[in-house]
Amino acid sequence: MSETLAYRPCVGVMLVNESGLAFAGMRIDNKDSGAWQMPQGGVDEGEDLVLAALRELEEETGVTSDMVTILKQMEEPIPYDLPPELVGKLWGGKYRGQMQDWFLMRFHGSDGDINLEAHGTPEFCEWRWVDPEQLPELIVPFKKRVYRTVLEAFRDLI
Repeated sequence: MSETLAYRPCVGVMLVNESGLAFAGMRIDNKDSGAWQMPQGGVDEGEDLVLAALRELEEETGVTSDMVTILKQMEEPIPYDLPPELVGKLWGGKYRGQMQDWFLMRFHGSDGDINLEAHGTPEFCEWRWVDPEQLPELIVPFKKRVYRTVLEAFRDLI
């Protein structure tokens, strides 16, 4: 059944600070799992990918475009499939997973600029800076391959 469904267009942001540490947030709706993730979210129809990435970053972290420098965009999007038990439960049941376009951004602000409640209902209940090499171990299992691919693509610029 899920093979006939499309992938949801999505952007992701690896936000790194001046020390080379990456932002990780614990999702409010998944805090019992102990899984952390980088900012990400859906792309509106016709929306520019760079603008979508900056919008999602601001919505989830309060970090505005004037506080970051975009260092790189991955050349190809990365797909992932949801586990079978989640297909049909997320995104109105229209998608089998996501097709993610990833961006590496350098954060030039201070920790005080990060505001998880900047845009109403927060997606993260807490956040921290982590060694980027730890990211694949912090994410839910079905996204580990995505995080390893993102890390490999951006490692030299972090």
